Amino acid sequence: MMMIDKLAYSSRLRDKSPALKASLAVGTLLICVGARSFMVSLITIIVMGGLTVLSSRISLLKYLKLMSIPFGFMVLSTIAIVINLSDKPMDLLSVPVGSGYLAISYHSLTEGILLVMVALASVSCLYFLTLSTAMLDILEVLRRLHCPILMVELMMLIYRYIFVILDMASAITTSQHCRLGNKDFMTELRSMGQMLAVLLVRSLKRSSQLFDAMESRCYDGEIRVLRESYTAEKRELIGTAGFLAAMLAIAILCRLKGIGLW
Repeated sequence: MMMIDKLAYSSRLRDKSPALKASLAVGTLLICVGARSFMVSLITIIVMGGLTVLSSRISLLKYLKLMSIPFGFMVLSTIAIVINLSDKPMDLLSVPVGSGYLAISYHSLTEGILLVMVALASVSCLYFLTLSTAMLDILEVLRRLHCPILMVELMMLIYRYIFVILDMASAITTSQHCRLGNKDFMTELRSMGQMLAVLLVRSLKRSSQLFDAMESRCYDGEIRVLRESYTAEKRELIGTAGFLAAMLAIAILCRLKGIGLW
């Protein structure tokens, strides 16, 4: 979490218009999900991944590690789609189980691969946005889109408290390690339980202190911060619109001609 925040603030695109970056990321995501095409998903992964690696001062290896986190969940959730319980064998693989078969058909396998590709492409769009745009800028975009103030305020407070809790957890864990709190598995489990118990009490106390500090500064239900002014250059607008138009054209072509569809 902290690494993502640091990368967002050190990105070469940090000073570019957050509204334009959000339009590029969300627009590409919607086209990718709507097209459900292997070709469109592959192009999205390559383009968004390339933009993220080149702009966010992150190595390709670290980016692939970030992508591997959701990839594991995608594979596990796709197993239920790929493997079917059938009363007759299927064309790709069939394993007898009692009176039926655990079977994999060509159709279910391709559907599973397509689902993973679309999900990875969507994640790459969101990584591009989060690794190039600070959270405060994203929240400012939501404000300008007239999202409910309560929702934006909750997002800001939750985002702040994540770092508060991570900082406390890191300090407690370091203290436990200095006292050999991880010398074996059972000791580590006991240390983990103690850390979580202490973390709950301290986080509640810290949140109360932070709220008191906010109220002492005339907090009235809305956190007001200085807003930076961003202006998108003409070539950036043309480039973003051109890319989205090209992706939309490719998606329509794939849908009409069946190219890259499984």
